[in-house]
Amino acid sequence: MSIEWDDLKPGDGPAALERRLEKLIKINAVLMDRVERSMDQQGNAFSLFQTAIGLDAKVRSRTEELTWALRRLERSNEALVLAKDEAERANLSKTRFLAAASHDLLQPLNAARLTISVLSEMQESEDAQRLSGQIEQSLQTIEDLIKTLLDISKLDAGVVTPDLQTFPLDTVLSVLEASFGPQAAAKGLKFKVRRCGLLVRSDPLMLQRVLQNLVSNAVRYTKQGGVLVGVRTRDAECVVDVVDTGCGISEAERETMFEEFYRGAAAAEGNHTGLGLGLAIVQRTVAALGYPLEVKSALGKGSTFRLKLEHAGAAPSDSPALWAGSVDNTRGAVVLLIENDEVALDAMRQVLDRWSCQTLSARSLEELTPQLAKLEGPPDIILVDYHLDQGQTGLAALKSLRETVGPDVPAIVMTGDRGLDTVAEVMTAGCELMHKPIKPAELRALMAHLLGNSASKA
Repeated sequence: MSIEWDDLKPGDGPAALERRLEKLIKINAVLMDRVERSMDQQGNAFSLFQTAIGLDAKVRSRTEELTWALRRLERSNEALVLAKDEAERANLSKTRFLAAASHDLLQPLNAARLTISVLSEMQESEDAQRLSGQIEQSLQTIEDLIKTLLDISKLDAGVVTPDLQTFPLDTVLSVLEASFGPQAAAKGLKFKVRRCGLLVRSDPLMLQRVLQNLVSNAVRYTKQGGVLVGVRTRDAECVVDVVDTGCGISEAERETMFEEFYRGAAAAEGNHTGLGLGLAIVQRTVAALGYPLEVKSALGKGSTFRLKLEHAGAAPSDSPALWAGSVDNTRGAVVLLIENDEVALDAMRQVLDRWSCQTLSARSLEELTPQLAKLEGPPDIILVDYHLDQGQTGLAALKSLRETVGPDVPAIVMTGDRGLDTVAEVMTAGCELMHKPIKPAELRALMAHLLGNSASKA
């Protein structure tokens, strides 16, 4: 838009000039408006440019901070992984050490337990028998501590995995009856185990340890009344209850009763000798097995611990009952004994002599072999320690003995090793397993059972 001054003609008056001036003013206003809009647009663009530069700087700064944080997190994660690996290695190392140490500690403890049992039977005065009982109780406390610390170490290290099997629950209940019946009777308590004739799906050894700890606590903390182990079915579950009339557990103690070395107020007031580790073992073991554990208790009235197992049907009617038979079966029995520890060998020999057994004993197969000529027939039973000298095992010695005296001679393998591999190896060999320290009453009951079965087959 433009004004040509040549358009003005001579003679144009003021009115024409005013019109031309108004037109110029309008044109100027339009031009100024365009210039202002252009300047505004440029200003906005510049402002946006500056804003973009600022945002870019902030993004770069935040990106650098995030990158640094991620790198730091990676280093922390690497450190955590290294720390976790180191902790796991330390746990495994601790477990191996405890396993080795416990075996060495249980050897003399085993000899002491056997010797005390013989000494107790030889005492006639009440004071001497009371002192023998106190020594026996002290040895039992040491044994419980060693075994429990080893169990906790294994569970914490994660090296214990359930070996699920289908088996008659009565086999475990029979062990409980043989183990705790005499203890309950000595305290004047009623002890009842109700057999069920059921098959369950579980790890038999781990389940046995759980029930042993529960029953042990029940017998220990019950002054009068009794302890009941009952079994019943509920749909697809097999419910096992351990019921006692003991001191009970207060509501305030329910959250802490599974901690290590925790002993309840009622138990402490009763001056009981428990270590406070039994329930810690129970909690870890049932967690590994995946069982729910329910607790009902009333202070001063007793407690009920309930396990729910997988029910797998009825046991065959011809399933043998463990520990059956009279202890009189052991009288006159011919026993072959191999134990590499001289003190334990002598103590075991004295125990067997008190039971009127005819015993041929030695520290190794090589020492025992010449004595076999004294046999007029096959022995009745073989007792052998698992760990022998010079890297030999009792199973290897047992295999050689059975080749000489007969393949069907029943055998008991004794060991302080509680590893699952050892247990599996002994079971595969068709032998019974007893863990050291050996309890004479349990050994005699098992021997009577094996001798009774052997006689029935003959």
